[in-house]
Amino acid sequence: MSHNTIEANKAMDKFDGHHQVWLFGYGSLIYKADFPFIERRPAHIFGWSRRFWQGSHDHRGTPDAPGRVATLIPAEGAVCHGMAYLVTPEEFAHLDHREKNGYLRVAIDIHFEAGGVEEGLIYIAAADNAAWLGDASVEDIARHIASASGPSGPNIEYLLRLAAALREMGHHDEHVHAIEAFLERL
Repeated sequence: MSHNTIEANKAMDKFDGHHQVWLFGYGSLIYKADFPFIERRPAHIFGWSRRFWQGSHDHRGTPDAPGRVATLIPAEGAVCHGMAYLVTPEEFAHLDHREKNGYLRVAIDIHFEAGGVEEGLIYIAAADNAAWLGDASVEDIARHIASASGPSGPNIEYLLRLAAALREMGHHDEHVHAIEAFLERL
């Protein structure tokens, strides 16, 4: 699959006709909501683990030196905490552009921390996209993140802001916080 997923995401029609759609954010969407939203709630999803296995050629890196950003991988029994936003469908033009580097919209059940479940959308970059970097040791991922930078700023800023946001929400993510700990030792 190409780096640019805008057209593929426009074809996702599951929520056509809806006036509002829940969006689940698990990476920078937790702390950087650069779009209007109707409501915001802490939430989680089941069966997915956050990993810094996706390349960023357009935000936290460059085409010649991509950064590493979060995506999700299937993981039985896992719980991924994040933030849910109730948005109007008009926001997806902006979000599709923001998440264009290999991320596709996927329908998912979003579980709210205060109770209740709603079907909504999530952006996931799978292993078959052109920006996929894949698995590496925590140390190698941390070194990669420490050296990368792009139009949206240093890659390390993304990781540190995500780690802090998760901590503020009262959640520990083994992968994210292990990378953060290694970066602190660098």
